[in-house]
Amino acid sequence: MKNKTSGIFATIFFTLISILFVSPILIVLMNSFKKKAFISLEPFKLPNEKSYVGLENYLTSISKYDFIKAVGWTVFITVLSVIVILVCCSMCAWYITRVQNKITKLIYLLCVFSMVIPFQMVMFTLSGTADTLGLNTPWGLIIVYLGFGAGLAVFMFCGFVKSIPVEIEEAAMIDGCNPIRTFFSVVLPIMKPTYISVGILEAMWIWNDFLLPYLILDIKKYKTISIIIQYMKGSYGRVDMGAIMACLIMAVIPVIVFYLSCQKYIIKGVAAGAVKG
Repeated sequence: MKNKTSGIFATIFFTLISILFVSPILIVLMNSFKKKAFISLEPFKLPNEKSYVGLENYLTSISKYDFIKAVGWTVFITVLSVIVILVCCSMCAWYITRVQNKITKLIYLLCVFSMVIPFQMVMFTLSGTADTLGLNTPWGLIIVYLGFGAGLAVFMFCGFVKSIPVEIEEAAMIDGCNPIRTFFSVVLPIMKPTYISVGILEAMWIWNDFLLPYLILDIKKYKTISIIIQYMKGSYGRVDMGAIMACLIMAVIPVIVFYLSCQKYIIKGVAAGAVKG
């Protein structure tokens, strides 16, 4: 009886927590179909015949604020950055795990240490350096993301590589595989769970990031979704709340769908990368 009662209370508790986390998204979705005046006056009320505007806010954000172009740049930066981080960091983790010397240990410590350095400590220096080196483009931003995302990725990949038997790689090399072919043909397929979990974590971070693109990119030429939303605030305090709500929903939906479709790999990959070895 006690177990049944505790189970009911646990179900109620987690249901309330879920509602608490989902409610901000529902409020934004609800307000994205309202007129601007009613968003401020009645933010928690459902749209009615006076406040409902249909898809007007969505059409405004697409046509007036060039949202589609911002989505294109965001997708480009996110996809290529994640690919570069996964390939480079997994190869680095494999090398520093299999080759044990002072240099590889130092590289590993530097990667781990980079995770505890606040971005605010380096953001102004980074911005000036990026301008000097000509990295203020989406292609240059990918290189910057590689540097900031390497710490977590190398840490997780190293933990998983330690769980891979060395005998498998030795057998591949006996069969004539060079190190590059051994990695891509043998090691990489085994690392699939960690690849997916790292990819999800890095993609969600890069997709939602505002500060790094804002500091690095030439905003006159390139704008991501987060920058477009920021620029919807006009002069003299004027804010197009309806278009902002619509943009937030269109920006959040891809991340939610991506996360839900891959969520089963996150715990598996994190546990494999952080516990084993």
